[in-house]
Amino acid sequence: MSQSVQQMIAESRKKKGKKFIEKMVPILLFAAAAISVLTTFGIVFTLIFETVEFFTRVSITDYLFGTQWLPFSGKEPLYGVLPLIMGTFKVTFIAIIVAVPFGLGAAIYLSEYASEKVRRTVKPILEVLAGVPTIVYGFFALTFVTPILQTIIPDLKIFNALSPGIVVGVMILPMIASMSEDAMSSVPNSIREGALGLGATKFEVAVKIVLPAALSGIIASVVLATSRAIGETMIVSLAGGSTPLFNFGFTDSIQTMTAYIVQVTTGDAGYGTTIYYSIYAVGFTLFIFTLVMNLLAQYISKRFREEY
Repeated sequence: MSQSVQQMIAESRKKKGKKFIEKMVPILLFAAAAISVLTTFGIVFTLIFETVEFFTRVSITDYLFGTQWLPFSGKEPLYGVLPLIMGTFKVTFIAIIVAVPFGLGAAIYLSEYASEKVRRTVKPILEVLAGVPTIVYGFFALTFVTPILQTIIPDLKIFNALSPGIVVGVMILPMIASMSEDAMSSVPNSIREGALGLGATKFEVAVKIVLPAALSGIIASVVLATSRAIGETMIVSLAGGSTPLFNFGFTDSIQTMTAYIVQVTTGDAGYGTTIYYSIYAVGFTLFIFTLVMNLLAQYISKRFREEY
């Protein structure tokens, strides 16, 4: 039966509508991607321009190699960033020492020993730690972890590097555990079965076969977790203190790069002052560190990736 003119017109309109939607979808997706890219460029350019303004007032040599950070000094402010970098590295170092062994242990258990039911139950619970607000972690470090540590280390100050470092390690532990478990689970079972058939124990298979095979993903997870620890703000602001010191002690008060930014942005400096521009210089320094860590993670993931 031939179609009526009205039916043909309706079908033609439907086809035009579908073609219009098909043309609009790529445009909308491109716009979403472009907004993300432009936002990133805007943030970077803002950091660069304000940082350049800071270095017109403070020598870049004094900033990079100075061992005293005293921006609020009335007589002669000092802007040597090394104490802030040292404080950041102290917290990150402790966090990695805490997170890597426990994270890898959890990943090995979930990948090689846990049953499917246990894995489906434990892994989401472990990942809940990543959803806890960091300010809660900060108060936990200050009011719970620090008093316990003071019973073990009497000289430990109320604000110190040890307590926030441990809690930051707990915070990044799910990232290492989850990403490492995904990397280990991607290793084919035929490799495990072959090793078991040759007489290896389950522990030997996990440590000597599966772990090296998933090394690229494991190292990438550690590097990304390190980047996350470097950029942590609220935990170190609440439990670390605000005393930038260039030393290797872990029991005294510290100040990290992010903690300094928080201190200044709460209203301690006026717009257009050198202290105001210093937060952009510190933020740009922090950006460089995290960018290098992310690029390193991508390089390791591509360079040492095993394909099966």
